[in-house]
Amino acid sequence: MSEKSNDKPWISDRWFVSPWNYHEETVKEFSFPDNIKIHDVSLRDGEQQAGVEFTRQEKVKLAMKLAEAGVHRIEAGMPAVSKEDEAAIKEIVKLGSGAEIFGFARCMKEDIQKAADCGVTGVIVEIPASEHIIEHAYKWPLERAIDLSIEATSYAKELGLYTVFFPIDASRAEMGWYLDLVEKVATEGHMDALALVDTFGVLSPHAVSYFVKKTKERLNIPLETHFHSDFGMGAANTIVALAAGAEVVHCTVTGIGERAGNASMEEVVLTLLTMYGIDVGIKTEKFYGLSKLVRELCGLQIPSNRPIVGDMLYNVESGIIANWVKNAGTEHILEVFPFHWSLVGQVPVEVVLGKNSGLDSIRIWLDKIGVDANDEQMQVVLLKVKERSLQKKALVNVDEFREIVDRAVA
Repeated sequence: MSEKSNDKPWISDRWFVSPWNYHEETVKEFSFPDNIKIHDVSLRDGEQQAGVEFTRQEKVKLAMKLAEAGVHRIEAGMPAVSKEDEAAIKEIVKLGSGAEIFGFARCMKEDIQKAADCGVTGVIVEIPASEHIIEHAYKWPLERAIDLSIEATSYAKELGLYTVFFPIDASRAEMGWYLDLVEKVATEGHMDALALVDTFGVLSPHAVSYFVKKTKERLNIPLETHFHSDFGMGAANTIVALAAGAEVVHCTVTGIGERAGNASMEEVVLTLLTMYGIDVGIKTEKFYGLSKLVRELCGLQIPSNRPIVGDMLYNVESGIIANWVKNAGTEHILEVFPFHWSLVGQVPVEVVLGKNSGLDSIRIWLDKIGVDANDEQMQVVLLKVKERSLQKKALVNVDEFREIVDRAVA
């Protein structure tokens, strides 16, 4: 983005983060690839969140919006799931949106064929990769996972599909077993890229570095990240893996997905841009609108203060912060926020009234409704605003404020 200064990349007219992010001691061991791709999995893994359902038309609509935001790859779904999903994938392919369209398949030739028949560019091929999940969850002999992987990935290559091997539960596997599995599949089967899969979100950021390092020692192929957020680490772990050389990010809009969800696209992309100086080409201004669309389509509620896309992220109740907003003004508003609302398509800052408000908030609201009051009257209004907010356990709205002011300012 053009507004970023080369000598001070941590500050621009749309963000203000820590200069420590760019210190030589911080960045000296980074190995970010030249090009990072965003691979959105909202339509497949995102839909696995309990209660999240997209119709065929909704999937097509969301895919188009993702492409308009600049998403490089869209995982449109798993055609073997249903006729509706298969039809949606075919329609998304026909959009010609400019994004690469991928399908998802089990390690079965029938699944691979269905994906190819949809016209996708590539396929994510999954297989259980920890001995214990194969034994206890799948009830398979270990050899079956290996044989199916080799057969399915070889078939994907025959069909001309870009093939990403996706070893489920890799992060809880014994490292030797995992490495032997992926090397055998790469040698006897086929993979154009390997997904680093943390199915249950159980990796620490430090363990991610180990994961990437050991995998790169064994295989010289592109690596993709697929991290869940069961411990809130999805986005952070993704960044760590990219800094170690991974090239593709699997993520979802607002982190929807199985259990606690996937790494959030907004969080990963905005972090890369502002804290690492890496612009991956995504239109961050689309983030809030994309999030609202996803929430509307699936009836999803999120915390009002969720990072980047929370509906009340730029609401200011605290008296001292309202004072900052007033003093900073438009020119210096980034003294109050780490990134400007326009960067992510959010609504502008608004001072709201509640139990924690102060006199500056009252002055702002009196100006809003065009009423003058002296210091004593403002103190009375402030007291009543606090009482009303505490009583209703919510913010005071404009009608309630007018009522309080009418009684206090005669």
